[in-house]
Amino acid sequence: MELPLQQADGNRNLSISNKLRRFSANWPIGCVLLLLALVFITPFFWLVTTSLKSLGELAAYPIRWFPAQAMWDNFVKAVTMIDYLHYTENTLFLSTMYSLLVTISSALVGFAFARLPGFGKNTLFIIMLATIMLPQTLTVIPTYILFAHLGLIDTYWPWFLWGLASAPYLSFLFRQFFAGIPRELEEAAVLDGYNYWSIFWRIFLPLSLPVLVTAFVLSFTWTWGDWFAPKLLLSQDSTTLGVAMSLGYNDAHNNVFTNVLAAGSILYITPVMVLFFFAQRFYVRGIVTTGMK
Repeated sequence: MELPLQQADGNRNLSISNKLRRFSANWPIGCVLLLLALVFITPFFWLVTTSLKSLGELAAYPIRWFPAQAMWDNFVKAVTMIDYLHYTENTLFLSTMYSLLVTISSALVGFAFARLPGFGKNTLFIIMLATIMLPQTLTVIPTYILFAHLGLIDTYWPWFLWGLASAPYLSFLFRQFFAGIPRELEEAAVLDGYNYWSIFWRIFLPLSLPVLVTAFVLSFTWTWGDWFAPKLLLSQDSTTLGVAMSLGYNDAHNNVFTNVLAAGSILYITPVMVLFFFAQRFYVRGIVTTGMK
């Protein structure tokens, strides 16, 4: 009986020793990661405390990190000072429509680059990737003139057309994922009488769930957080929540209620955080699998 007990004690001591050794080797990395986490969390912490302060506390010097009394009424003002529900509906419709369209169209483009034969395919792929480096300001004037001539200003048609046109980065993600699927699976489908259209919808697309979720979350976040395009192309009634918030939390002298704006900003980012929370497992898997090729 003593031998097993001594062996168990020896294994326990060895395990503790290994844990201490790993801790002593990794604690500098842990400290650096903790410091970086604090750097990233600090702006969000400041946003939350600002949303709970009065205007007097925001102007106080020295700076007060915490409010003397939480002003929860700022969140009520954030919803009532503008037609919050109406602008939220506009933003939700625009973001969802664009995200669904651009996810499917990017999947089609990625499938074509990954599996379909064609002359100059690699050259076209490089050109598509090069467009990622173009700054948005470079295409603002031509884009506005084009949509103005087509009569699409103050409509959601630009986002519909952008969604159909796919996105270079998302197409790259799908191309990398589809290129990693074994060729034998495609050949077996061809022998069963499937064409490439059926292979895409029945085989490749169901296998790409992590990338589909990743593409949807990324495109939804882009559209939900975009301020420039709605400000440029939409009127006040049909604009998005971000634009309405930037213009609606002012007094008669056009002074911004910073605390109300902070409260509205917290409500504004909540849907995206909830979406990422539920999709994070697929999101991380999608980024990892597309980067393995």
